[in-house]
Amino acid sequence: MLERPVPRLFTFFSVLTEEEKSAMLINLAASLSQSTSNVLLIDGAVSTSGLLTRIGLRHDLATLQEVARKERHLHEAMRLLPEGFSIARIARRSLPSASHHQAGSLAEVFDTMIEQADLSLVNGVLSDDQSLPVPSMEMGEIVIQVSASASSIKAAYVLLKTLSDRLGRRPFSLIVNDATEAEAQTVYANMAQAASRYLAAQLNYLGSIPADDHIRRASGQGRAVMDVFPFSSASIAFHRLAKRFAGTKLTNGAFGLATDGASLGV
Repeated sequence: MLERPVPRLFTFFSVLTEEEKSAMLINLAASLSQSTSNVLLIDGAVSTSGLLTRIGLRHDLATLQEVARKERHLHEAMRLLPEGFSIARIARRSLPSASHHQAGSLAEVFDTMIEQADLSLVNGVLSDDQSLPVPSMEMGEIVIQVSASASSIKAAYVLLKTLSDRLGRRPFSLIVNDATEAEAQTVYANMAQAASRYLAAQLNYLGSIPADDHIRRASGQGRAVMDVFPFSSASIAFHRLAKRFAGTKLTNGAFGLATDGASLGV
């Protein structure tokens, strides 16, 4: 009864632009922080136009890789934002592979950090060898972000196949951008059928984010959409998503495989 709750870990992959993925992650983390006490967002990308750049911490934050090399301290690699969630990053210049000679040290640092959070969201990127840089990500929930366009759905299926080939038979989850709930359900139904038939993969539906210009307008102010436009369709969608993430049950793995100062430049 006194055992600490197992941390929940969600790693996100996307076939959309970095801007769309970053906006989704930042707004979801901000929404989750309103109902979950300790939310951590980890950037796995090294792009100069990615998540850390949009938040404004690209050059200020130590990396988990630097902590693993004992060049920086763990507390220097995490920053609590005014929006209520914390931010961290894995690497600065290149994403290490699972076979890297310091992979074990990085995994230990990563696990230590997510154990301090109630819920962790990772901006997922595959290494050059198509591996996930930290084994814990393979045991957590894998979420794919897609839109309702034909090209996006095709790209998402290719990504799903890549992940399935790498990770083996396991569940994946789907978030659909720029779509009504009915459109998103259709996308999910078609992809779930193809995933089951051709990849023997289970695909779960998490929710949709509508096309809403309020997201862009909030971004221009460096804020989350629910803070600026709390009654917008996007804000309602993110609150709905946050409830689903907060209620996700864990199974089958050490972390989260599911069964059934700075401003936000989103």
